[in-house]
Amino acid sequence: MGPVILGLVLFCYWPALTGGKVWDDAAHITKPELQSWTGLGRIWSDIHATQQYYPVLHSAFWIEHRLWGDAVVGYHLVNVLLHAWCCVLLALVLSWLWGSEPNLAGTVVPPQNHDGRVVVPIGAAWVVAVVFAVHPVCVESVAWITEQKNVLSLAFYLSSTYFYLRFEKTRLVRWYLPSAVLFVLAIGTKTVTASLPAALLVVLWWKYGRLRWRRDVVPLLPWFLVAGVAGSITAWVERVLLGANGQAYDLSLVERTLLAGRVIWFYLGKLIWPSNLMFIYPRWDVRLSAENWVIYLVAVLAVTVALWWLRRRSRGPLACWLFFCGSLFPALGFINVYPFTFSYVADHFQYLPSLGLFVGAVAGLALWSARLSPTARYAMLLASGFVVGGLALLSNHQSREYRDSLTLYRVTLEKNPDCWLAHSNLAAELADAPGKLPEALAHYAEALRLKPDNPEIHNSLGNTLVAAGRNDEANAQFGEAVRLDPRFIAARLNLANTLAKDPWRLPAALTHYAEALRQNPESAEAHFSLAVTLAGIEGREAEARAEFGATLRLQPEHAEAWANLAGLLARLPGQAAEAEAAFAQTLRLAPDRARNHYNYAVWLDGQPDREAAAAEHYEAALRLNPAYAQAHNNLAVLFARRGRFDQARLHWEAALKASPGYEDASRNLQRLDQRTRR
Repeated sequence: MGPVILGLVLFCYWPALTGGKVWDDAAHITKPELQSWTGLGRIWSDIHATQQYYPVLHSAFWIEHRLWGDAVVGYHLVNVLLHAWCCVLLALVLSWLWGSEPNLAGTVVPPQNHDGRVVVPIGAAWVVAVVFAVHPVCVESVAWITEQKNVLSLAFYLSSTYFYLRFEKTRLVRWYLPSAVLFVLAIGTKTVTASLPAALLVVLWWKYGRLRWRRDVVPLLPWFLVAGVAGSITAWVERVLLGANGQAYDLSLVERTLLAGRVIWFYLGKLIWPSNLMFIYPRWDVRLSAENWVIYLVAVLAVTVALWWLRRRSRGPLACWLFFCGSLFPALGFINVYPFTFSYVADHFQYLPSLGLFVGAVAGLALWSARLSPTARYAMLLASGFVVGGLALLSNHQSREYRDSLTLYRVTLEKNPDCWLAHSNLAAELADAPGKLPEALAHYAEALRLKPDNPEIHNSLGNTLVAAGRNDEANAQFGEAVRLDPRFIAARLNLANTLAKDPWRLPAALTHYAEALRQNPESAEAHFSLAVTLAGIEGREAEARAEFGATLRLQPEHAEAWANLAGLLARLPGQAAEAEAAFAQTLRLAPDRARNHYNYAVWLDGQPDREAAAAEHYEAALRLNPAYAQAHNNLAVLFARRGRFDQARLHWEAALKASPGYEDASRNLQRLDQRTRR
């Protein structure tokens, strides 16, 4: 059955394999400053190094970047293969629960009946795996590179479950230890897996009808402790570092409870009828709608009570329901998470919880079909095939939306026209496309109409205006972002950087840099931005050097800081050794940047007896960027100095071809022609 699962998953997600990066994928694929072995250490030791403190996840991304760099097809393929592997693991876990020794072919030895636990027919485990493989609600988790946290954490979660079930049967430590390690790895990938020990207790209750303290609860107590610590850290990161606080999260306990009821039924509805799925769903107005959601909460309680009452006949339905609701708990609204800023629901939130209902639904149908006649069972099997095929087609179609950011945001706005986040993100994407600035500004205007008090939109618009050379307008947007959120350091730094371009506004820029560092003295980017500005002010080179030093103390692998420090030291007398060391670090960290080779070559060209080394780095810059006009010109000058005029001519001509208005190259070529005519 394993190859069948893989084939189905590949069919569903083939369009996503050729997709690009969307939204925050770039923030998850390992950043340049984290790509070294030191960077790997920072992934584990520095809670600020990555977007969220998921060290196992970002270590996986680090390894993948070592294998294929920024080639996104590799990350997409890993997600798809992990999803397929999760489906196989799910079948193995269920086979173990519903039978005995399982194998990849799906055959098991029939189990014995237990009081209150109805035995599911052999083979149903693989049906659950097939449904999970093709269901469209999984698309967001599999087609979106960022959500490798979901598929990888579930792989660890299910592996841990499998080993724990073997431990529960044998009580052998050799099964318990790998299970515990895999649980820690799951939490280090995504902390929603902290629900595993509670889920295991639900499974054990389903299996035996009661929980025993020493046998069932005590082995899981350390797991609950780890889950509590990890959950607290993640909640702090979401609230403090990611900004999951403020007015948008100001809900009473009653409102949060009513919201939880609405969320549960929303996800249940999408599992039963997966239509109109979207990347970002409309955000409900809890204050206006909560009083109408009482019915959802009552329905949740009613279902729970009914299943509790039926537990003497079968504990399975209640166990599946508890697993579904319990695994959803982190996304029910009781804990602040950043996505609640724009929507209280998202398909990827139910990737793990959906397993409970898939198991319950398939098990129920399998038990019911056992009572049917052979003809009726055949008809049911045929209908199930059509359902699976339909779900696979829907997933295939849904995964096409993740082809690129423009497609994803345009489709999202077709389904959710008032999504301010999609308008803002689409605007940022359009701003980078030639000739799309007017359309980008129109989407920014719509985003601000829908969400005028969002500082991130103002900051993003400011960045777009800077790129368009409209600095005064950009300053106004950055200033508004800072007014709305005085602790928005990125916006404050952007404001300072644009102000610093105007000598008359330099004092104001320095004031904003100082305020950013007052708020966060450990901000490497604040130190770096201030250093770059100070380096351009005559007489303040020593301060600039100190700020570069502070940057590199916080981020030793900051390639841009090394590059700028090298440029600063190259200008200072008596700093040749320090400058060369900084250039060496720059080239070690970013050897594929033509600009770094060019700057090093310029410095070498001014040092005694270093022309040969300078020529090597000019040539390295040109290998990386054959249209680098300045490198062609400088290399031509070097060749002319050595009397190699034919080579000099070739490079000056190449410089003019790359930049027809390049005066230095044109003047040098004219001088060469005059020399030749003489």
